[in-house]
Amino acid sequence: MPFVSAALRFLILLIAVAAGPALAQSIPAPAGPTLQAIRDRGHILCATVDPLPGFAQPGADGRWTGFDVDFCRAVAVAVFNDASKMELVPLSGDSRFAQLQTGSIDLIARNAPWTMRRDTGYGATYVATSFFDGQAIIVPQSVGAVSAYQLDDVKICIVDEAEGLANLREFFFTTQATYTELLYEDREDLGVAYRSGLCNAVSASASWLAALRRSLPDPANHRILPERIGKGAFGPMVRSGDDQWFDIVQWTLFALIDAEEAGVTSRNIESLSAAKTHRIRRLLGLEGTFGPSIGLNNLFIANVIRAVGNYGEIFERNFGPATDAAVVRGQNALWINGGLLYAPPIE
Repeated sequence: MPFVSAALRFLILLIAVAAGPALAQSIPAPAGPTLQAIRDRGHILCATVDPLPGFAQPGADGRWTGFDVDFCRAVAVAVFNDASKMELVPLSGDSRFAQLQTGSIDLIARNAPWTMRRDTGYGATYVATSFFDGQAIIVPQSVGAVSAYQLDDVKICIVDEAEGLANLREFFFTTQATYTELLYEDREDLGVAYRSGLCNAVSASASWLAALRRSLPDPANHRILPERIGKGAFGPMVRSGDDQWFDIVQWTLFALIDAEEAGVTSRNIESLSAAKTHRIRRLLGLEGTFGPSIGLNNLFIANVIRAVGNYGEIFERNFGPATDAAVVRGQNALWINGGLLYAPPIE
């Protein structure tokens, strides 16, 4: 019974407190409603919105892979120390918030760009940024441009929506270059028009353009120009009101980033068990009680890195040269390497 279970956990905590502060701190905090529901179910229900190559796509065997999937696996490892205890739920952009609110899913790995309206108006909360994005432009190499500022006399396919159009028009007002807009209702129409030669440029989010580039028969002959003419931040979302679950998802993401910054990888983690550096020992759960403070095992970060790697390894696996359509880290590089990726320290 839930009441007995909660009472038993409280009794254990009281005994631990009586036994001494060190023992009390090493016992995980009682599970909140989301964590308890997940443990009772035996797996995490993790969603991704609008599946995209590189982020989430099913293989011929039906197995999903991608950046979003790896993050879902990381959270499953944090909770269960088992990456397989995760079910991926692909959602359309129209149904994501209700399913999160009702508990049909536990988190969304990647949602629409972070805005105040989405963060405050639908009973759901953005956790942190896992992927910095923004509106960009793709062109064939034959256009001869390596910068959007070099574009002139181009036909640009773009979805007929206010924000993207405003960004495009403001950019070309600034450059005073000539261009023609070809408007489409659906984002998928952009790829069809571009492949058929109706336009020689497409403007959309850089992440979607990367997926478009992958789908082309000759991805190396197309370039996503480096400028961002509109900003967008993507990241996991949880339903509002459960601080413990928010903390678990947030610090799983932060741990992936901190591990890359500290040089802890899935390949060297075993050799670092004898490290004397406090920062690395905290990441590996050898110092402090950071896992128990949010209801997890103290080794949860080490388990995550061992199973899925750090942020850099996940990015390389899904967007690196081996994918045949590499994405430059750019904004998603660590802050110490000139990017925007930053996580608070684990201490």
